[in-house]
Amino acid sequence: MSVQPASDPVFGEVARALEPRAGVPTGHTARWLEEVGWLEVTFRAAALDIDDRRKLESMRALSFRPDGRSTLGCPRFALSAFSPLSPALQALLSAHDNAARPPRPPRLMGVVNVTPDSFSDRGRHFAPELAIEHGTALVAAGAAILDIGGESTRPGATPIDAAEELRRVIPVVSGLARATKGVQLSIDTTKHAVARAALDAGAVIVNDISAGRFDQAMLPLVAERKAHFIAMHMLGTPRDMQVDPRYEDVVGEVLEFLRARAAACLEVGIAADRIWIDPGIGFGKRLEHNLELLRRTADLRTLGLPIVLGVSRKSFIAALHPASTNDTERSGGTAAALTVGVMGGAEVFRVHDVALMSEALAVARALGHDPHSNSAR
Repeated sequence: MSVQPASDPVFGEVARALEPRAGVPTGHTARWLEEVGWLEVTFRAAALDIDDRRKLESMRALSFRPDGRSTLGCPRFALSAFSPLSPALQALLSAHDNAARPPRPPRLMGVVNVTPDSFSDRGRHFAPELAIEHGTALVAAGAAILDIGGESTRPGATPIDAAEELRRVIPVVSGLARATKGVQLSIDTTKHAVARAALDAGAVIVNDISAGRFDQAMLPLVAERKAHFIAMHMLGTPRDMQVDPRYEDVVGEVLEFLRARAAACLEVGIAADRIWIDPGIGFGKRLEHNLELLRRTADLRTLGLPIVLGVSRKSFIAALHPASTNDTERSGGTAAALTVGVMGGAEVFRVHDVALMSEALAVARALGHDPHSNSAR
């Protein structure tokens, strides 16, 4: 049975005020603090009641800022003794523990576009037989998941109806279900009718760029079918998302959106261990927004949910390196962004060039001292 938001310390209302970040301070005490568990968090003062604040002040652990937010830094055990008396502190500790939990071994999700106007492959795999051949090649190159999509979501893209999307993707999902074993199939759609048919055909994941907002029947369907669900952040729709995206705090706003969508998933009965989150790199974000989200990927881990990161061939790479005008020439930038994502604790990487990114992933894991990597053994 799924955990309901009212009783869940991370998805609950009180945790909405928290902005936890796992880490340890620098200096000679850093090693000891890492061993005992160091907690560092910024939150709105209203998140803690007055008794909590007095206790924390007495420990000289809490400082207040003029903007009404507070910063707390102390060993985890210093709060655990009286946290059962405070829902706010329970939420704080739960968020900290989620952020500090070692990420699971990262996996690659290979992209199978079944569209005539994809920004990345220009429709080269539009025919079902070509898409199936491409998907099996991605699996051979190291993809653990295949993400099949029949509707372009590039900036300015025009929507298509469900009938056309079904015509494009269902033969491919069915064919890949027969041709691949031990590989999870994901359907990239915002329409519950397409998701239902794809789940019938062998998909086990629904990847929805609207996080279930465009089609109110989507989340109940996912719950009914016990599928995994990827909730992505996006401003507006693909047609208008890049018109004028603005944020005061992009990481905080994306985190709050994903927290709310995760709560919506729980409310309809989707199990917490079947919810994945995606910050939506390139979906309603300017260059500076994308970079800040990548730098602070670890902040999203406070939700305790697997992070899916889609940086492959995105336009922010060309903005940083103008010579990368061709979508297929952005592999170097993709590999660099993937490495940052691995360091930040992302667990699934949606990529086009699986063979090359598999190599980049192996190096990134070794650099991050990933205990699951071959070089760490």
